[in-house]
Amino acid sequence: MKWQQALADYKMYLKIERGLSQNTINNYALDINKLIKHLEDNNIQESPLSISSEIVQQFIYEIAKKVNARSQSRIISGLRSFFNYLVFEDYIKTNPLELIESPKIGRKLPDTLSEEDINTIINAIDLSKPLGERNRAILETLYSCGLRVSELINLKISDLFFEEGFIKVTGKGDKQRFVPIVPETQKIINLYKNQVRVHDPIKEDFQDILFLNRRGKQLTRAMIFTIIKQLAEKVNLNKNISPHTFRHSFATHLLENGADLRAIQLMLGHESITTTEIYMHVDKSHLKDVMNTYHPRN
Repeated sequence: MKWQQALADYKMYLKIERGLSQNTINNYALDINKLIKHLEDNNIQESPLSISSEIVQQFIYEIAKKVNARSQSRIISGLRSFFNYLVFEDYIKTNPLELIESPKIGRKLPDTLSEEDINTIINAIDLSKPLGERNRAILETLYSCGLRVSELINLKISDLFFEEGFIKVTGKGDKQRFVPIVPETQKIINLYKNQVRVHDPIKEDFQDILFLNRRGKQLTRAMIFTIIKQLAEKVNLNKNISPHTFRHSFATHLLENGADLRAIQLMLGHESITTTEIYMHVDKSHLKDVMNTYHPRN
């Protein structure tokens, strides 16, 4: 079996059996392609069925010179998953990464913005331009609903259930959830949708997509990053922020204001509550408030 065939089979497994999103599958494939390139660059003829632990270890040693411990750990995890699949399918007997350990990394707390930071960024949008109304609706939706950037750009008009106070979100692995949306955000979305978007040329395949670019097509993830970076520079915000920062801020502010962790998990679409629990480490003052308010001994 050649590398590209093994990789194609693995990607199909991730899609069909694991139900992973295309973005996640692409990230897994990227790590495996780095190993393939290493083999080609060094004229190593080993196939995925015959590669040894020593060769994989040499590859990891090389990438350790170029990337930080977190990236190195992610690549090792991706490769381990790929070779576990080959073991599962009985192509190989043992995983060549079986005895290879990932570097120790600390648990990275998510970056967050204060409510004041978020208001400053949104207020910096030039609403005299049509794209201003769109960009305000984008940031309000990111923050108010805690969406991933991929969920935002795929949001459809038919996913808006404003009378019921919800939007339908398609998350990782095409899993759907309903997220509450506050009236103020509904108002801003409707302003963009009914007064700006209707005047734009819209390509046939994108009639139902909510947020569009100037050419009437779906926005890219990169475009959302660019909008946020430009606004952060405009207000001289000395923080490295991204669309995910708004999602982190959404969860953190809910927790700080007394929201239940299980409710936050459902709104974020986390499969495991352990993923949501990272927000418990952001501001421990909330835990003290909970204790003072609810503990019977207080």
